[in-house]
Amino acid sequence: MQTGDAQTGDAQTGDARPEARLERAVRVAEQALIEFEIAVETFRVEVDNFSRLHHQKLGPMYARLDELDARIAEARAARSGDPEDLRRAQEARAAVMPMPGVDELFHDWIDSDGLSPEAEAMLTDRPVQPPKRVRPSDEVRRLYRELARKAHPDLAREEAERKRREEFITRVNAAYARGDEALLRELSAEWEAGPVPAEERLSESEELYARLEWLAQRKDMLSALARELEESAIGAMLRMAPDDPDRLLEEIAEQLLTQVSERENELSELVQ
Repeated sequence: MQTGDAQTGDAQTGDARPEARLERAVRVAEQALIEFEIAVETFRVEVDNFSRLHHQKLGPMYARLDELDARIAEARAARSGDPEDLRRAQEARAAVMPMPGVDELFHDWIDSDGLSPEAEAMLTDRPVQPPKRVRPSDEVRRLYRELARKAHPDLAREEAERKRREEFITRVNAAYARGDEALLRELSAEWEAGPVPAEERLSESEELYARLEWLAQRKDMLSALARELEESAIGAMLRMAPDDPDRLLEEIAEQLLTQVSERENELSELVQ
């Protein structure tokens, strides 16, 4: 029954070549792969943005906790003189030593004098301007998906066309990561005005099978990337509150502030 339906479909499309069904399978696989890649890229952008916000908003609190832990360990070691306490104090102090890239990691939160006013404000009840939120709007997502479907490199049949598409889609991805709707509209107009390569029909079964194999390998690679994103610490946090990640950050901040207060009280008792 299925064979008859497929043959009827071939006749209706006016293409009775033996490679016709395989060619259509390639087209379907290409579109499915593009949709999957759009979903993975969208999640990657969300993870990157949430990671940046996480570091900007909570980084000073984690730094403050590390500093308090070091001071507490040092106070205990000073009291006891025990070699084991001294070793723990040294390890705790080493944990708060500056690491490469810390200025870039925390952006405006840490300066040469230590915590910036914004970071100090995060450790108190004083209001502070929240870090800039970069999350693609619905319109930005729509523009991105349309451009990805039209200009995706996987649709190219020639190497020169693939390179042109790769360069263009790199610019599209960068604009999407910034949530830049205006630039995406400009890129959309640019693509529409650009050269439209003639569509090359595949005819050889060997080439079609090779194309399907390449698409399958590409899907496996994207699946591995998706798993890596989902299993990362930031990805797992984001999946806990996909619709309101800002609220999740607020809850974590409240927990960290409680821990800071507890450590400060503990330190105060030790140094009395």
